[in-house]
Amino acid sequence: MARHASDEGRPARGLYAVAALAGTALGVAGTLALGGSSPEATAPPSAGTASATVPPSTPPPSPSPSTVPPSEPATFTLLAAGDLLTHDPVVRSAGGPRDADFTPLLAGLDAWVGGADLALCHLEVPVAPKGTDPTGYPLFGAPAGLVRDLDEQGWDGCSTASNHSVDRGYDGVTATIRRLAAAGMGFAGTARSAAQQDAPQRYVLTREGRELTVAHLAATYGLNGLPMPADAPWAVDLIDADHLVRQARQAREEGADVVVVSLHAGVEYTEVLTDQQEDVVRRLARSREVDLVIGHHAHVPQRIDRVGKGPGGDGMWVAYGLGNLLSNQSADCCDARTSNGVLLSATFTQDAPDDPARVTDVTWTGTTVDIGGGHDVLALPDALDDPGATTLSAAELEAREQRVREAVGDAAPERQEPSEATGPPPQVLPRDS
Repeated sequence: MARHASDEGRPARGLYAVAALAGTALGVAGTLALGGSSPEATAPPSAGTASATVPPSTPPPSPSPSTVPPSEPATFTLLAAGDLLTHDPVVRSAGGPRDADFTPLLAGLDAWVGGADLALCHLEVPVAPKGTDPTGYPLFGAPAGLVRDLDEQGWDGCSTASNHSVDRGYDGVTATIRRLAAAGMGFAGTARSAAQQDAPQRYVLTREGRELTVAHLAATYGLNGLPMPADAPWAVDLIDADHLVRQARQAREEGADVVVVSLHAGVEYTEVLTDQQEDVVRRLARSREVDLVIGHHAHVPQRIDRVGKGPGGDGMWVAYGLGNLLSNQSADCCDARTSNGVLLSATFTQDAPDDPARVTDVTWTGTTVDIGGGHDVLALPDALDDPGATTLSAAELEAREQRVREAVGDAAPERQEPSEATGPPPQVLPRDS
C-alpha cells in the first residue's frame, strides 16, 4: 500500500471507531426520544377512558444463534518481488549516486504495488552508510534515495538478509535498518541488537472489524565469505531450518495469524534447485507453522509449488526464486533469464474470527527490465499490451514472458491485471531495538 499505519493506518482505524460510537449514541438518543420501540408504548388511550395505563417497555429478545448474521470472510493479498540490485549503470539511469531518483525506473509497477494489501520487496544490497559514497558490484552500497522511493511507491517492507548484507560492514546493516525504519517500512533478516533479531517483523491488517497479523522472517545461506561483524553476531540471520521453525512457532504463540519466510539461497543463474533449498522448504512445510516461503538469490525465476503439509494440511506454498526486480543483469553479462523477475501474489482468507487464516489463491506475473530504456521495470502483461512504449520488440517481450512461464511451472496461474486493495494500509509494528 502507498501509505503506512505509521502515518495513516492507525488514525484510520481510530476514525472507524469514532464513527461506530457516534452511530451507537444516535441510536440510543432516538430510542429515548420515541419512548421505546414497543407499539403499545406509543398507542393513544382508548375512547371513554380518562387515562390509559402504558405498560413498561421491554427489551427485544436476543436473537437466536440461527438469526445472527454470519461474519464476512476477511481477505488480503500479499505481493512479493525479486532482487533489487543497484549496479552502477542502474544508479546512473536513476540520476547518479548523489541525486539518485528511482521513481521513474519503478513507475511501471505503480498499479501492481498500489493494488496490494501488503507489499514486500527484497533489498539485496545495503544502503551506503552516512558520509560514504554509494557503490556497485562487488561490494554494494545503495543510494539512500532507494528506500525513499520504495516507500513512496507503496512497499510496506523488505527482506534484507542476503549474501551482500555486510558488503559495507555493520555500518551498512544499521544504515539500511535506520532508513527503512525512518520511512515507516518493515525489515526482516537483519538486526541491530540481539533483541531485535529475536523479533519477527509484524504487519497488522484490519479487515472486517478484526486484526490479522503477519509475521515475516528472513535468512540467507551466507555472506560471500565476508565475516559476520565480530561485535554484532545478530547482524544477519543465516539459514537454520530448526531455528526458523522455532521462530515461526513462537510468532504463532504470540498471535501471528500468518507466517511468511524469505530465503536467500540457491545457485545463481540456474533454475535447478539446490539440496539446501529443497531441504529447508520441506522442513518448514513439515512444521505446519509457515504459510508461504519466498525465495531469492538465483537472479532467474524458479519454480512455484505447493509442498508438504503446511498449516492446513494441504501443502505450503513456495516460490523458490523470484528472479530480479531491478538490476543491470542480462544475456550480455550473465544469462538471458536475469532480465526477468516475478511478482508473486498470495491471497489470505480468514472465514470467521476464530478460524485460521489460510492461503486461498496464488498467482504470478512476469516482470522485466528494459535496460535500453533506462532500466525501466515493466510488468510483462502491460508491456505486451503496449510494446511501443519500450525499446524491446514484441517478439522479445513474448520470449521473456515465455521464459518466466516455463520457469515457474503450472502450479499457480498467471495474473494479467493488478489486484485491488481490500482495506486500509497495514500497520507496520516496530521491532524490539
